[in-house]
Amino acid sequence: MIEADLRKSVVTLHNHGMKIREIERRLGISRNTVRAIIGSGGEIPTSLRSDSIAVDQALLVKLHADCNGWLERVWEKLTEEHGVKIGYSTLTRKMRALGLDEKPRAAHVADVAGAEMQHDTSPYRLQVGVVWVNVIASLIYLRYCKQYYLKFYRSFDRFRMKTFFHEALHFWGYAAPVCIIDNTHLAVLRGTGKNAVIGDEMAQFSKRYGFRFVAHEIKHSDRKAGNERAFWTVEANFFPGRTFSSEADLNAQAFDWATCRQANRPRGKSRLIPAQAFEYEKAFLQKICVELPPPYRVHERAVDQYGFVAFAANYYWLPSGIRGDVKVLEYSCEIKIFAERREIARFPLPPAGVRNKIFPEDRPSIPRSPRNREGARTEEEKIMRDESPEVAAYIDFLLTDKGLGRHRKIRELFRVYRRLSRNLFCQVIARAHRFKVTDTSTLDEIARLLVRDDLPIMPDVAIDETYSSRDSFHEGRFTDRPDFSTYDQLLEESESE
Repeated sequence: MIEADLRKSVVTLHNHGMKIREIERRLGISRNTVRAIIGSGGEIPTSLRSDSIAVDQALLVKLHADCNGWLERVWEKLTEEHGVKIGYSTLTRKMRALGLDEKPRAAHVADVAGAEMQHDTSPYRLQVGVVWVNVIASLIYLRYCKQYYLKFYRSFDRFRMKTFFHEALHFWGYAAPVCIIDNTHLAVLRGTGKNAVIGDEMAQFSKRYGFRFVAHEIKHSDRKAGNERAFWTVEANFFPGRTFSSEADLNAQAFDWATCRQANRPRGKSRLIPAQAFEYEKAFLQKICVELPPPYRVHERAVDQYGFVAFAANYYWLPSGIRGDVKVLEYSCEIKIFAERREIARFPLPPAGVRNKIFPEDRPSIPRSPRNREGARTEEEKIMRDESPEVAAYIDFLLTDKGLGRHRKIRELFRVYRRLSRNLFCQVIARAHRFKVTDTSTLDEIARLLVRDDLPIMPDVAIDETYSSRDSFHEGRFTDRPDFSTYDQLLEESESE
């Protein structure tokens, strides 16, 4: 396309009597193009494409409303239901021309020292040790100096959100007055964007640390673009080439990467070093009170007769002889047990996934186990598998599902096994396997149905068929006759009356 100013120059030179060949030589434009420009008087032609697709604007407006603005669905309905052959990029251009696909641009906010920080989470699936696990990455970002603080969790809720902020802000010692978040239910009570109302619990929490939560508008994740870019850096720089032996190792590497390596690495074209910029930004940030206690949540528990407290599928032994109700205060890395407002014990929390263990490990020998401790399902499963091949096949069918629910199914099946005779149990299992029944509560109904149909349900009793050849059996044939004189006397008394 020849620019408008160049076209005017061609027309001006031609009007001053310059030959077309001379204009071609001086301006570097082909002779045919010079002739075309002179013929159009220097105006840019507005010719339309011969294959231009005309689409009814009213139809586009209607489909946009019916599909709630999702242009991919609009394109599908337009091509499949209305027979309009149009490219997706052409459709989006026409929508923009109609003003139907204009997303309001997030307000541009300048990088001001001490102005704001940003927080967000992102799910990942990582290999930790020899297994693959789902983790949640929580990342907080100081916008001006571009400092990171990163930690991974197996699950993320409001309590863990508070403990994460406590750890990050205490590590920095400072907080920005505003924290930009998305419209997460962990902090937002109702509404979105500028109409979002922060819940009282999180509002009071942030007030203690000198900042407030601000939610950005829906689909305006670019409002915290620095945080989003940080997650991309995690995926492109932290994960590749690293192995993690445990969750603790994962978080140790994440802490070193975010607070040491990334903090001292120049960023972008400005070559800003976050650690140095943070020293400058400290003067504009809110200083954190280092005496603030870490967040915790309270759980009501009872000490059983053996001195154990159950918490998070593990058991903690109290050597002090305390009995009755206690309060368990859960912190990010430990629990504290209180009785009558007095701390009686504290224990570090085991790694995620540790279940059915007794702590502390260096306790003296305890003759009893917790009364409600679940045993391993291995023995229960072995007992039932030994009953018959049909039962073993049903157990294999029952355990096709993955996850912790497999243990519950085995234990429920074992309870049914304990209630029924061997013969009836095998018939129930055969019928359940035939009809693909996985709900163990239905097995009782199957048993009632079999009993009602008068099926042989008596338990099998082992009888030694050689009993008649025993010496004791033969000797018993010649024992003394029983004394029935008492009955004869009663008979005589009744007749005399």
